[in-house]
Amino acid sequence: MKHFLSVKDASNIEALIEQGLRYKKNPYQDQLLGKSKRIGCLFLNPSMRTRLSTQVAAQQLGMEAIVFNIGSEGWALEFAEGAIMNGTTVEHVKDAAPILGQYFDILAIRTFPSLKNREEDYQEKILHQFVKYAGIPILSLESATRHPLQSLADLITIKEEILNHSSNYANRKPRIVLTWAPHIKPLPQCVANSFAEWVNAWGEAEFVITHPKGLELDKQFTEGATVVHNQQEALEKADFIYVKNWSSYQEYGKLIEGNDSWMLTNQSLASTNQAKVMHCLPVRRNVELSDEILDGTQSLVTQQAGNRVWAAQAVLKNLLEQQ
Repeated sequence: MKHFLSVKDASNIEALIEQGLRYKKNPYQDQLLGKSKRIGCLFLNPSMRTRLSTQVAAQQLGMEAIVFNIGSEGWALEFAEGAIMNGTTVEHVKDAAPILGQYFDILAIRTFPSLKNREEDYQEKILHQFVKYAGIPILSLESATRHPLQSLADLITIKEEILNHSSNYANRKPRIVLTWAPHIKPLPQCVANSFAEWVNAWGEAEFVITHPKGLELDKQFTEGATVVHNQQEALEKADFIYVKNWSSYQEYGKLIEGNDSWMLTNQSLASTNQAKVMHCLPVRRNVELSDEILDGTQSLVTQQAGNRVWAAQAVLKNLLEQQ
């Protein structure tokens, strides 16, 4: 693994999942692997779970983790080729990235879409500029179109549940449903894109995506899934339900209102196979998901967030072993 930007960098998804579960049982089994190595974690937008889980994972591998918030602690970066820098940006990525490549062994970057220009966001210019100029492995901590560490943690959580209740899945694949949820502001498609991409690439599930009409995701991420616009139909006999809001891809960044009934409640789960419910967090209670689900026995949200450490540790192990 040279970089970790999407599922395309994971040559063996099942092996990554199994490695994550092994680390959960024995976090310090490779505590010397990253000795005398440093990871730089650069944040262009806020983070809690991604930031902390990556730091914990790195330290359990013996690495030193250094966090830098570019927006509040550093110069405003320029990413455009041929830019005339007579505005608000102070330093070009061409100058910053090679230096960071000398300071660190792995560079982890979290960026975010503008939700204004779809073509620009989906080019992933910021991430790919660091790949081009840093000269060291780049680890995505979320980007404009994907959140691969989150998606790996999601699959680790699903596999963990399947192993713990193996008799429920004898001779059949689990039915996983990704469902859109309401929100008060437009959110990017990155978590939904990434989850769909990983589940499809994994190939070990019956995968359904459900959302109101007009909220279709980019087909490059959903190919292989069944898309249903009736939420209750999609939830029929579901084993796992992944809840997430996203704004419109077609009318890029638009908030689609008038679908408050898409918030999951216990009544929504009546036709499921006692489905476990997932969400990447943070979650707006009683807007995206009801209290009764989040605080109930079918919620995997806390377990899922905890598994972020083991996903990051499995990926860092792979990146370190290639150096």
